[in-house]
Amino acid sequence: MHLWPRLLMAASVAWAGVAATSPAGAAEKPAEKPIVGIVIKTSTNPFFVKMKEGAEAAAARLGMELRSFAGKMDGDTDAQVTAVESLIAAGAKGILITPSDSRAIVPVLEQARAKGILVIALDTPLDPPGAADATFATDNFSAGKLVGEWAAKTLGANAKSAKVAL
Repeated sequence: MHLWPRLLMAASVAWAGVAATSPAGAAEKPAEKPIVGIVIKTSTNPFFVKMKEGAEAAAARLGMELRSFAGKMDGDTDAQVTAVESLIAAGAKGILITPSDSRAIVPVLEQARAKGILVIALDTPLDPPGAADATFATDNFSAGKLVGEWAAKTLGANAKSAKVAL
């Protein structure tokens, strides 16, 4: 889970940049924990559960308030839109999202970015990709090629008779 601390660090850097550009002479307010959000597809998929756990640990280490959201089921774009709207209203500094629908979520993410919120797509790129400030996802074509090369090397002469299951 070494990736998630770096993602949250990126959100904190964005927050620090916003704080540094505050008007000089503005009244000092007590320091508050910057809010960052993670919006995952579901809370039942072990992959996304671990992603959320990593984000929680990193947010605690970095002194951030993490707000997490998940759809009720895979493909619950409405819940993701509502989550992003909630994070915008809360003044979040960064949003990490695994989009259920790479296109349908873009308009609300554009609203977030217009408010200066850092948006990072995780696992699934947005459509268009430029709708996020950054994307951290596996290149599945390259991963499949690497797995195939590993399997061929590992199985050697037995590769022709191997049974493959998904």
